[in-house]
Amino acid sequence: MKKATPLNESTVKRKELTSAPSYSGGGAMELGVFVYRLYRALTYGVSPLLHLHIRWRRLRGLEHCRRWPERFGHPSAVRPPGSLVWFHAVSLGLFVYFECLAGEGMAAIPVIRRCNETKPDLTILMTTTTVSAFEVIKNQLPVGVLHQFAPLDTPVAIDRFLGHWKPNAIIIMENELWPNLIMAASGLLIPLAMLNARMSTKSFNRWSSPLLLPLVSLLLSKFSLIAPLSTLQGMHFQLLHAPPFVINYSGDLKYVVNKFHVSSGTSESIRDLKVELSEMKVWIASSIHRGEEEVILGVHNMLLESHPDSVVIIVPRHPHHGQQIAHKLRKHGHSVALRSQNEKLTSRKTNIYVVDTLGELRELYSVAPIAVIGGSFIPGLTGHNLSEAAAAGCAVITGCHVGHFSHMVKVMQQSNPLSVTQVSTKLELKEAVDLLLSNPEILETHQRASKEVYESLSSCIITNIWNLLNLHIFRGK
Repeated sequence: MKKATPLNESTVKRKELTSAPSYSGGGAMELGVFVYRLYRALTYGVSPLLHLHIRWRRLRGLEHCRRWPERFGHPSAVRPPGSLVWFHAVSLGLFVYFECLAGEGMAAIPVIRRCNETKPDLTILMTTTTVSAFEVIKNQLPVGVLHQFAPLDTPVAIDRFLGHWKPNAIIIMENELWPNLIMAASGLLIPLAMLNARMSTKSFNRWSSPLLLPLVSLLLSKFSLIAPLSTLQGMHFQLLHAPPFVINYSGDLKYVVNKFHVSSGTSESIRDLKVELSEMKVWIASSIHRGEEEVILGVHNMLLESHPDSVVIIVPRHPHHGQQIAHKLRKHGHSVALRSQNEKLTSRKTNIYVVDTLGELRELYSVAPIAVIGGSFIPGLTGHNLSEAAAAGCAVITGCHVGHFSHMVKVMQQSNPLSVTQVSTKLELKEAVDLLLSNPEILETHQRASKEVYESLSSCIITNIWNLLNLHIFRGK
């Protein structure tokens, strides 16, 4: 385990070092408290509007039909006696509503499993925001772990939630800086930890503004442990005035999700799909965002000229997007198989397989030897987890807009340049996939490289994290 790298680390850009204004002393703390009071008053004032918004989302099927009151802190379960630890993943805050399919939630699962094994008398409560996130992770949670939908960061919802569950510790995943939650927990002397902590450049610049820097400095001062996913991320938190002694680097938890994934075995439909594709050259484009399907389909059409027996499996980020892709392709005369309808690749003319289901990506990676990771081919996107595909032994390709996952790409390439291929244009993507489809030996080399790098990087991370939690958070709990 490594302490945070000093601020004179050569990898920190001079612009970053000077971008955060300097505040010191009691004046900065007073200013932070003042800004927090403004935030608290604002969130209290907009609470009725947020209530209407959640009801509107429920009508659209975006909130759980029965459990939506949990978003306002109303519990749907009784708190068991004894100590309780709250793990929180994706949330709804004042500044941004971030829709996610359980990325942070899945990163928490390995830690929850270790906690459940090591401290069986400890009750574990996990919260997520979206229904889709809950559907993905519910079968991964150990027996006895409680789940609730996360409360909004309003004073009433947070106070109601904390008043009922009375957590002895709160573990937040990635970058969920809720002012009302953090300040309320601090007031109740509840230890706070942030695991896999990250701060995008956009978020860093926003928090570094003269108005918000005192607030984020105040919030970060309340944490007992901040475990960033990279040393550079750790320096970002230092620049935002997080106490250096609480920053400890232990590795990226998303590397180990696959090691703790509970599988019921390969489904019959996946086995059938493997049989259907056994005589074809297959590649998969996963976590595709809106607009990226144009890139993938353009590359697929070019590849068909040299590989007429090739098939692309398209897995959009959201199932509804997959249905839209299939409808549009059929409208233009293309033959498409849609997974939710159990449609088969019945003829050579059907070379596009669109997956509009949730929770099957790990199994689908076993079908294709080449994985193109989406969320990385359009400016403004921030990439997706590469380790799932690497763990499955796929040759991994990604675009250049990887944002949050730039550290993962860098570390994997440093370990073995063949473990991840990064491309910038549609033509480069076509050439990269073409090379792998045309040369079985090269494909096998890339597959082996990604698998070996994954195994190397994923070792010891959970042990490091657990040691940090014992030292800074649990301490006799």
